[in-house]
Amino acid sequence: MGTGNGSQAYRWSFFRAGGVNQVRLASGADLMNLDQLDQKLWVALACPTTGLEFDDRTLELIDADGDRRIRAVDVIGAGKWAGALLKNPDDLVRGNDALPLAAIDESTAAGKAIVMSAKSILQSRGKGDAIAISVADATSAVSAFEAQTFNGDGVITPDASDDDATRAAITDAIACTGGVPDKCGKQGLDAKTLDVFFAELETHRAWLAKGDEPAISTLGAETADAAAALAVVEAKIDDFFARVRLVTYDDRALAAANRDEKDYAAILAVDLSATGKELIGFPIARVFAGSAGSAGSAGSTLPLHSGVNPTWVPAMTAFHEKSVKPVLGERAQLSEADFAAIRGKLAAYRAWSADPAGASVQKLGPARVRELASGNRKAGITALLDREKAMEVPAQAIGDVEKLARFHRDLFQLCNNFVSFRDFYGRRDKAIFQSGTLYLDQRACELCIQVTDMAKHGAMASLARSYLAYCEITRGSEKKTIVAAFTAGDSENLMVGRNGVFYDRKGRDWDATIVKTIDAPISVRQAFLAPYKKLARFIEDQAAKQAAAADEASNARLTSAAQGATGAAAAKPPEAKPKIDIGMVAALGVAVGGIAAAFGGLLNSLFGLGVFMPLGFLALMLAISGPSMVIAYLKLRQRNLGPLLDANGWAVNTAAKINVPFGGSLTAVAALPPGSGRQLVDPFAEKGRPWKTYGVLVLVLVLIPLWGLGKLDPYLPAVAKRSTVFPAPVASPSPAPSVPAPDVSVPPPAVP
Repeated sequence: MGTGNGSQAYRWSFFRAGGVNQVRLASGADLMNLDQLDQKLWVALACPTTGLEFDDRTLELIDADGDRRIRAVDVIGAGKWAGALLKNPDDLVRGNDALPLAAIDESTAAGKAIVMSAKSILQSRGKGDAIAISVADATSAVSAFEAQTFNGDGVITPDASDDDATRAAITDAIACTGGVPDKCGKQGLDAKTLDVFFAELETHRAWLAKGDEPAISTLGAETADAAAALAVVEAKIDDFFARVRLVTYDDRALAAANRDEKDYAAILAVDLSATGKELIGFPIARVFAGSAGSAGSAGSTLPLHSGVNPTWVPAMTAFHEKSVKPVLGERAQLSEADFAAIRGKLAAYRAWSADPAGASVQKLGPARVRELASGNRKAGITALLDREKAMEVPAQAIGDVEKLARFHRDLFQLCNNFVSFRDFYGRRDKAIFQSGTLYLDQRACELCIQVTDMAKHGAMASLARSYLAYCEITRGSEKKTIVAAFTAGDSENLMVGRNGVFYDRKGRDWDATIVKTIDAPISVRQAFLAPYKKLARFIEDQAAKQAAAADEASNARLTSAAQGATGAAAAKPPEAKPKIDIGMVAALGVAVGGIAAAFGGLLNSLFGLGVFMPLGFLALMLAISGPSMVIAYLKLRQRNLGPLLDANGWAVNTAAKINVPFGGSLTAVAALPPGSGRQLVDPFAEKGRPWKTYGVLVLVLVLIPLWGLGKLDPYLPAVAKRSTVFPAPVASPSPAPSVPAPDVSVPPPAVP
């Protein structure tokens, strides 16, 4: 089956998709040689026959063993069978609905039979000149043939016979064995079931014969009635003699043995029925004191006529007539020894009747069993089965016409969704596991899969590393569950309860409601904005809490003021004005100063980068959003289709990845059509705030201190530099120290 690693005689071609190598199927020869493809290279090895956007009847025909699962061996067998019946196996890849008769290879007996059957079908439908047969024509012919009494399925129904006795025998056989379904929709008999039925008849007849023996039928023909009458009252009689033995042991139990008066009072509180059914749980007769221990006394024997519980009188009368009198003769009372004698007389019969042989036919009664077993009914039914068997050849031929027509149309598509996932990754056609498109939150999700058990599916689907929304879809009285993978946009507005519209593959619209979500990153863009959105939500939450606290304080002050107006507050001494906590003020000052210093330092660092200041802003943004983006990117690379399908019963054989570009193609985000016009003036737009003015003011407030510190001088022209506008003051020169004039009256010393 191509499961080894050795050299292969057939040359394959592969394409890269989903991060794995997938076989490219392009010819009929490829389909016929699938057994030569190593199954480790198959994308899937099994899938269910339900919940797929694929023809159910075709899947039924491919499923050779009828286990409602398509496996690799089924696909291989279908390819070889269909390819061998066509002159050119390449016809299988065209996917045409009509099968040309000339394309069938008549050089084989099977091919010739299919052509003859196809022509017969077309002739019966008034299309004798047609050169091709469609799937619809072949399917209709199969349905019409199967509706016939003799349809080649090996099963006959009572309608197969014109003889009333034979029809009755077939009906009895179906009633006893359960029968088997005929393709016409009724229950019938096949050869195996017929043999079982008549074997049971023979076994039961032998068992009946043994019951007629004197050792078992000890009372002759009356034995069965005697045993039946005994069985009705046996438990109540055993109960009576057990009570007798208890009172014999200790007469203090007498009152309890005969039931307390309050028990009678409870049933006498209402009208009694004519049969006295209210007493059915009471003892069958009373136990009397005094002579309880005396054998044969009124206390130890069971009355058969008077003194019997009214509810049990009819049964005791029948017991006396059918069981007591045939064994013991006429009796008014019954001792425990007498009762044991009756039991002994009927013991053999009761043991025999408790274990009937051929029990499945016992419901027919002894007379009917003997009649069917001794007659020739089996031979008549066997003749009908032979006639049914003769129709197997034309039935097979008609069935093969439909099978070949369907494989000619559908097999190549199945292989491209099983051996490889060409339809899914090619994006030209939807894969057979894609059930439709979900429109929700301005997105169209195409990866939607039908789910039968949401809890079971969700336990494994989380391994797909995709954002999943389970939706309950309804259309009239129809209801289903799908799971949709959101692979583009963000998850901000996706929550349980949101409604959308689902379009199935037939174009029908369904109401869709999210009932469960599995969270996962959707895009890197969402991860980039996530920190800022979290900060915004935090600020909004804090603002809301502060507003709520302020509102509560205001309401408290109003309430206090209203109470003070009554004069009660006047009796209280004036509250001391709260003192200012110097430490708190200092702490707040330090905190504000620290924040201002940090912000100023950040701005100083950014402006200190000079021409590289934009890179500084970029680095700051990456420092904030980078970690979440990296985590999201790594998780997006792990998105996998396999768990979504495995949770639905598939056996995906590889890591069918959904990378970022491919995932983006699976979910379309709303966008205006190219070339469309748009009116930008919104008459209902909220009044805008002068954000530009605010921005300029903030910029001025930031730049003025920096300019004042001279931090902007390297980037400004000379005339705008702070050092030019406010030059440093020039210090005035200090007077030179006075030097005394030389004394000219004193002559200079002589030079030697």
